[in-house]
Amino acid sequence: MIDTTSFLVIVAFAAFAGVLATTIESRLALPVVVVELLIGILIGPQVLALVGIDRFTTFFSDLGLGMLFFFAGYEIDFEHIRGRPLWLGLGSWVVSLALAYSIGGVLATAGIVLSLIYTGSALATTAIGTLIPVLRDKGELHTRFGTYLLAAGAAGEFGPIMLVTLVLSGSHPLEEAALLIAFVALAVLTGLLAVRSMWRGWSALERTFEASSQLAVRLLVVLVFGLATLADQLGLDILLGGFVAGLITRAALRGHEVRVFESKMTALGYGLLIPFFFLVSGMKFDGASLISSPSAAFKLPLFLVLMLIVRGTPALLFYRGALPARDRLALAFYSATALPLVVAITSIATSTHHMRESTAASLVGAAILSTLIYPLVGAALRRGQAEAQGEEPEAAGEPAAARA
Repeated sequence: MIDTTSFLVIVAFAAFAGVLATTIESRLALPVVVVELLIGILIGPQVLALVGIDRFTTFFSDLGLGMLFFFAGYEIDFEHIRGRPLWLGLGSWVVSLALAYSIGGVLATAGIVLSLIYTGSALATTAIGTLIPVLRDKGELHTRFGTYLLAAGAAGEFGPIMLVTLVLSGSHPLEEAALLIAFVALAVLTGLLAVRSMWRGWSALERTFEASSQLAVRLLVVLVFGLATLADQLGLDILLGGFVAGLITRAALRGHEVRVFESKMTALGYGLLIPFFFLVSGMKFDGASLISSPSAAFKLPLFLVLMLIVRGTPALLFYRGALPARDRLALAFYSATALPLVVAITSIATSTHHMRESTAASLVGAAILSTLIYPLVGAALRRGQAEAQGEEPEAAGEPAAARA
């Protein structure tokens, strides 16, 4: 049976979150994803218990997560971030991973956590997919600062996805690597076909933008969930499918005026599916585990600080010649924002008995708090900095292709 009442309540509160975020944005600059997480916690089983979580709501939440990673891949234009931004992003993430595993080893030795690999991997993530709507609303996506942040976020999200795919989710790394190579080959072939087909049939697709057929949007949906299904069937993480679909779509649309198309993609993703993911993520948060013992309550603020240390320290060091001190500090806070991959990694760790439930709840709680706090701090540090540097951020919500 489908709990249609719970579904309606979630959709209604998603709309309310948009209204609330728009109302208070001028005063608090509170991102809508933060509002959605807070409302999810409030209406979920841990607080008001207004809605329940069933297979239907979980399915829609997974669709939202797939679309979130699609936009993460779509906004990463490698032509835009190649060179120094990309190399700095990769280098800083490698250092973050080494730092995270070192800290994880200390915590495991002290008996605070069970596995340094799983805990360290969770600490070394950056939720660039979560940050995309924040950066879009702030007009930061295509500033100079935004370019470096996108590159750092791409490394901090794609690298952990590879860890989840090759190391954490399977017991046969070589077999997983072979499957990954097969997936990449199929994805590249799909990308080449998509690019050639898009160039040849673009005029025909444009004519469907305002027609009932909506062919371009339907093809996009097939690509996103087709690659996610392919990744799942190959035993890989479905997040990889959504991410790669975004990269392919970016390549296929290069050189086209796609303002209307991007508007429709944004409406589909951020209007329905992605808010569903954030609301359900808040509802799933197990706050009771945090008060089950003093050590569990202690671990949440500890992990929140460690996320900033692991991802923020390399940002402060690596970008000394690229960004001024205030921007480096803003980059550190933005890079320390985590959520989707922390949920994925802790789910795998608890199912394989490599992590206690209390530790998983503390990590997820810290990730939620990082999404609540760190983007606000980063935005505050950036406020006024763009004007001082002579940057002209794009208008909030303006599609990338409008700059072409």
